[in-house]
Amino acid sequence: MRKKMRQSRRFKAPEISLTPLIDVALTLLVIFIVTAPMVQNGIRVDLPQGKSREVGREQDFVVTIDKNNKLYFNAFPVKDKELVSAVLAALKDNDELPVYIKADEKVPYGRVIEVVDELKMAGIKYVAMSTRPG
Repeated sequence: MRKKMRQSRRFKAPEISLTPLIDVALTLLVIFIVTAPMVQNGIRVDLPQGKSREVGREQDFVVTIDKNNKLYFNAFPVKDKELVSAVLAALKDNDELPVYIKADEKVPYGRVIEVVDELKMAGIKYVAMSTRPG
């Protein structure tokens, strides 16, 4: 009689529930989607309005001049003397990519032209100005 009872009890393997794992993964995905644009635009700059807009490429290489005349390259602060070398190092062999200038509307026009001239004199072919749609 005991043999029959032992045979009827079979070992049942534990099951892993994937529902909590999927919930956590989707929650993290939503958090990353929401915070990604905020990380990229970490420097506060009031761009001047403009009707033209660059089409096509994303702005991978961005030189930012804030209202205090501080320079940033791809959201990292750089000194005036280091800007050209930092941009050239980032472009490496692909000098066909554009470098975008984002300057606060309170920055003097002469300062923006200085930065553009430095980049052009260093051999960067395409320098574009970023504006906010108006």
